[in-house]
Amino acid sequence: MAEHQDSSDYSPREDDQRMVRLQEGDAQAFAEIVAVWQDPLLRFFLRSTRDPVFSEDLVQETLLRLYRTSWDYIPQGLFRGFLFRIARNLLIDQSRRRVSDLLLRSVRRPERLDGDVDWMAQFPGTSRSAESAAEDREVDALVREFLADFPEEQRVTFTLYHYESLTLPEIADATNAGLSTTKSRLRLAREKLRELLTARGFGEGWRESHENS
Repeated sequence: MAEHQDSSDYSPREDDQRMVRLQEGDAQAFAEIVAVWQDPLLRFFLRSTRDPVFSEDLVQETLLRLYRTSWDYIPQGLFRGFLFRIARNLLIDQSRRRVSDLLLRSVRRPERLDGDVDWMAQFPGTSRSAESAAEDREVDALVREFLADFPEEQRVTFTLYHYESLTLPEIADATNAGLSTTKSRLRLAREKLRELLTARGFGEGWRESHENS
């Protein structure tokens, strides 16, 4: 996973333009939205469900709902929050309908998606060497395991921030929460992960880089 950036390479204007074109009936605009956002959505759902087939269904339904509600979107540079609010609400709705808790199912974790990156690269100051690759994979697996047991709002906040690089205001919009609440959820998730990883012997180096992020 790429280190969290303040979205310097992300252009809200382009998403706004696509949504305006979609509202005007331009079918190509929707195709462009699908091409840009289907993989980030799939990663988002996979981290919660661990079910590739179910996650793909959720991606399709999210994009369909985006299409149906496109007229509700006001082009003010807030597309990511708008999109992931749809995704989050859909995930909650669908998860409640399932007989068993998706996060506790014993399923084989999916292979890493193209474009996905290593967990330890999330935190500045973390060394990346060939010798550390195996440890990074172990930490990545542990983080995924730990996140599955976190409260839904903390898990979603952490995932959107560190894996999908949404800003805190965008996450607040996506989760219908205030900015201070969003910051608190991210802090609590980080603290829990630090404690859990420390208990598994990954504490010191992870803690230093984590606290500086």
